[in-house]
Amino acid sequence: MQVKRNAIQDLIRWKTDDDRKPMVLKGARQTGKTWLMKEFGKTCYEKYVYFNFDEEEELKSIFKTNKNPQRILELLSLIAGEKILPEKTLVIFDEIQECPEALNALKYFREKANEYHVIAAGSLLGTLLAQPKSYPVGMVNLLNIRPLTFDEFLQATDESLYQYYCTIEKGQAIETLFHDRLMDAYNCYLIIGGMPECVASWIRHRDPARVSQIQRELIEIYENDFSKHNGRINSGRILMVFRSIVAQLAKPNEKFMYGAVREGARAREFEEAIEWLVSAGMLNRVYNVSKMEHPLAAFDKLDAFKLFVFDTGLLKHMAGIDNSAILLQNDYQFKGPLTENYVLQQLCGQFEAPPRYFADCSGEIDFVLQNGTEIIPVEVKGDEDKSAPAFKRYVNEHQPAHAIRFSKRGYLKNGLITNMPLYLAGKLRSLL
Repeated sequence: MQVKRNAIQDLIRWKTDDDRKPMVLKGARQTGKTWLMKEFGKTCYEKYVYFNFDEEEELKSIFKTNKNPQRILELLSLIAGEKILPEKTLVIFDEIQECPEALNALKYFREKANEYHVIAAGSLLGTLLAQPKSYPVGMVNLLNIRPLTFDEFLQATDESLYQYYCTIEKGQAIETLFHDRLMDAYNCYLIIGGMPECVASWIRHRDPARVSQIQRELIEIYENDFSKHNGRINSGRILMVFRSIVAQLAKPNEKFMYGAVREGARAREFEEAIEWLVSAGMLNRVYNVSKMEHPLAAFDKLDAFKLFVFDTGLLKHMAGIDNSAILLQNDYQFKGPLTENYVLQQLCGQFEAPPRYFADCSGEIDFVLQNGTEIIPVEVKGDEDKSAPAFKRYVNEHQPAHAIRFSKRGYLKNGLITNMPLYLAGKLRSLL
């Protein structure tokens, strides 16, 4: 069973774009970047050539001694054993972070050999790209590769239900039979998450214990990455922040507190560690805004934010939630944060501006979205509960064009508030 990824569409658009630059894929390790590049090469080009800087040491010398892209391509052709043709051969550089000269060479491809299609990826590239000196700013296209979204998961695990999901339009009543099946699929996604290896294992074996084992191993790989990280940021602090996330989200207001990482901890000790984790694609940061007005970024409170894990299945594993709690719809501890993490994961990348949240002394609104100049308040409920005083007060006072509540209830508009089932979070923008 092949998993289909929406990002292939982004890459096809890139391929045909006249202003195309070399493409760099970034995102956490194990989110499927290598597979995606090869699949794209296989399906959209006559052929592709693949170079891995982690496995082939001698590749690095080519980039260390040459700045001319024609010469580089000549040498790469010799290594690959076939001629690299403009527009017909996709050139793939994997684990490019192992060779900064190759990353830098992308600008020469852009300037002097843009008829060649070049795509690159690597783990922890985000942390490298966050340092302005280390890569050709403005000379590459960037694409974020995240774990599978709910719709990608659904397509991989239940094709016929996915076909129904694709037909859901704005304001459409969803038949109880399909609503129940989609809620089951949603619960399943909370457990499995979107890591390609977990989804593939689930399709093959339908064994939650195996998925859990893979999730445990993935977390070990990531924690190992932190300890191997040898920059100026203390790797122990990166690990402490990462391990504190479950406790941070379990607090009543979920706001990140440095004191919850270590007693008496100060912001300046852990700021860089947080920055590193966010750049690496491991955590999603959501800022509190002082005003719900356009443009949201102007009202970010930089010292007030929440941190969520980039994959809900991994967060579920880190929190040690038993599968039965999710499947039997009990009101288990941590249901709220897990549901919010899921919704955020589906919202990431849908709108131009990243989601924010709003909190003051009178209450909290889970997410605030910016769509064009419109501001959309979003409330997230892990069950069918409708109480949300701050959200309702805002809606009554400001009468926004859209106000969204995600919950387990059906798809219906109730006054100014539209209730959307949780499984539609990934379709929000198209349903507005």
